[in-house]
Amino acid sequence: MIAVIDLHCHGGGGAAFGTGVDETLRALEAHAAHGTAGIVASLVTAPASELARQLDVLREASDADARLLGAHLEGPFLAPERKGAHDAAHLSAPTPTMVDDLLAAGQGLLRQVTIAPELPGALDAIAAFAAAGVIPAVGHTTASASLAAEAFDAGARLVTHAFNAMPGITARDPGPVGAALADERVAIEVIADGIHVDPTLVRLLFRAAPGRVVLVTDAMAAAGAPDGTYRLGSLDVVVARGRAVVAGTDTLAGSTLTLARAVDVCVAAGVPREEAEAAASTVPATVLGLA
Repeated sequence: MIAVIDLHCHGGGGAAFGTGVDETLRALEAHAAHGTAGIVASLVTAPASELARQLDVLREASDADARLLGAHLEGPFLAPERKGAHDAAHLSAPTPTMVDDLLAAGQGLLRQVTIAPELPGALDAIAAFAAAGVIPAVGHTTASASLAAEAFDAGARLVTHAFNAMPGITARDPGPVGAALADERVAIEVIADGIHVDPTLVRLLFRAAPGRVVLVTDAMAAAGAPDGTYRLGSLDVVVARGRAVVAGTDTLAGSTLTLARAVDVCVAAGVPREEAEAAASTVPATVLGLA
């Protein structure tokens, strides 16, 4: 397996992306030690000024280490009902001014942004980000399948960590994942750690969307580090036996996964190794326009 790429990763080795340049480089190195050749560094919801600061940190780090392929804003444009491990105080609808400000702050660096399409102005924001060359991803959302399909028509080309922080597939509304399965333009992230998604469902996802599944870690600082207490944005996270949750809750707060382990989890679930390896390499490269 070559050119392993993680489209969605918050940190590792005890460090979070965007905290500082040294911390960002340490997180890159932690995943490189497990074979990851490139990472899109994910930032959680924060005030706009803090996101701009973190983007500046990532820009400096990317100049020092080409393994940092860009930035992913997982917030602030998320549904409060599906916020997961994000600070509700800083969630926002995507106003034109905020979109323009984030595009300016992320110029040359911003690769993708997660948006809940039901938010006011979201479909226009998706179109604006797509026009600027940024990949909009549907996630942290209450959207129905029909609204998700509208988001894909507006320019969204990715689903953020499928089945997590969104409605599931039901008999009368297949939800965002069902809409993505029906749309061959759309790639689908999955966290294959055996915790976020049942391995049987992971296997079925590969069968239903051949060549469109993207393995991601959604890893936070504890990946490649001991269990303990960490920070994810402004929230405390407790990691025990490799499982990360927001302190005092059962809400998953990213993972401690590496892509090498994600491939092994998929293979153990019955996914052919060649397909699992492609989902961690050539498929994300295609999403980023690198292949």
